[in-house]
Amino acid sequence: MADAVLAEADLVREAQSGDVTALGVLLARHQADMRAVALSILGYGPDAEDAVQEAALVALRRIGDVRDPHAVGAWLRAVVRNVCRMQLRTRTAVPTDDIESLAPPCAEPDPGELLDRYATRDWIWRALQELSPNLRLVTMLRHFTGVTAYDQIAELCAVPVGTVRSRLSQARAKISEALLATSRLAHDDVAALTEACRRDAEETLRAAERGSFGEALAAQWSPMVETTWARDKHTHGLDYPVQVMNRNLDDGVRHHLANVVAGHDVVIWETDLTNPPDDPFHCPPASVWVMFMEQGRVGRLRVFHPRHHGGPSRPSR
Repeated sequence: MADAVLAEADLVREAQSGDVTALGVLLARHQADMRAVALSILGYGPDAEDAVQEAALVALRRIGDVRDPHAVGAWLRAVVRNVCRMQLRTRTAVPTDDIESLAPPCAEPDPGELLDRYATRDWIWRALQELSPNLRLVTMLRHFTGVTAYDQIAELCAVPVGTVRSRLSQARAKISEALLATSRLAHDDVAALTEACRRDAEETLRAAERGSFGEALAAQWSPMVETTWARDKHTHGLDYPVQVMNRNLDDGVRHHLANVVAGHDVVIWETDLTNPPDDPFHCPPASVWVMFMEQGRVGRLRVFHPRHHGGPSRPSR
């Protein structure tokens, strides 16, 4: 028994140092116990399975927080309990808490642990690329942006809430398999990709304030970009987005970049909007730009204005 415990502690340390295979083995080893906890709280049914899958995602992002490698089983069971309790509190279709808040509380990680977490995050993003575009988009929105409520994801993606639930469930079920399948492949540097996309976003918004928004878009967007606006208004080309931006700027509205989520085929900008003092309701307080990339350019854009549900506006990444 002592050898088994020691081997498990070694797996935890290897997972915390970025060994993704060790992390996959840990999750597989404790899956039965995690499922038993979910069944004891939620009973038999899809909710319990969803809770186990959600807890696995929490663990993937928070393995660096485990302070006692010998107690990883107890930590994983605590994550499942927290997820189940959250499900019981949010039986409606509007989850509001950040996924990271579901992990047991702990002290702030040291810089070494943060570096380890970044390495594992690259692995997660490499696995996300293995999902279908529809599954990947809802996962990106749910776990990496402020658009976490099922009804808002549904509105942004123009699908029913039930479809969002189904896609998230499929994504959670597939992501562990994808993680193991890609564990030994080369991983992209997602931090570098995100930083490059953030610089592009900042420069584009600065260009808009300088009056050269059209030139900035022409360099990065398809000339026949398809844009979907509120109430499913569709436009093609750069003229209308440029007109909207210029009109809002002339009216005193300013965009402030709040978050960027970058994948190879989808890039998401979240911006906070400041309205002029004499017209405080000119624009909604925030906007989300979901850009679908085609051959290195934005081929499709969906602009969405989220409604505030309370809690943190967006998780850090």
